[in-house]
Amino acid sequence: MCPTPWEQRIEEARKEKDWFFGGHPQSPLPAGQRGGFKGLTYYPINRAYRFALHLHEHEDKKVIETGDTAGQMRTLWRYGEFRFRIELRDCTLQAYKSDPGEESLFIPFRDETCGEETYRAGRYLDLEPARHLTSEGKWIVDFNEAYNPWCAYSEDYACPFVPPENWLQVPVRAGEGSYEHG
Repeated sequence: MCPTPWEQRIEEARKEKDWFFGGHPQSPLPAGQRGGFKGLTYYPINRAYRFALHLHEHEDKKVIETGDTAGQMRTLWRYGEFRFRIELRDCTLQAYKSDPGEESLFIPFRDETCGEETYRAGRYLDLEPARHLTSEGKWIVDFNEAYNPWCAYSEDYACPFVPPENWLQVPVRAGEGSYEHG
């Protein structure tokens, strides 16, 4: 079966990321791990984890603070929420912005695979209007694009923790899996 253009884009993005991690000087991998790098672990692409959703924008966009892996506090604007179903379970994820004027949305999340199949602290999705906003005003929330924060690869990076309101009670078997160091 021939891959769809959407599947081809995901595969190409994964190949580019693997190349970047293994060969680029700005890779988050420590220099000593790059030479033997064989690629990241990904779940198979699965359409069941790709959604076209309305963003339920919050009238009162509150600022929340969350810690990060370096012990600092990060400020996020709680902008809106996405509602969807996975495995017959209702799910809600908050979408954040780091600045109220920013157009992109940041969705950190944890799910039931964290610590076993995926990074223990959670994964992220970044939604950019040019790539993820449809002409009908829906956002494409595609967990096949879920990625580990750079702190999963090196202690040189500080990454925000996932706020408890974005801890899903279902497994999300899509996107990047856990990374084995060395």
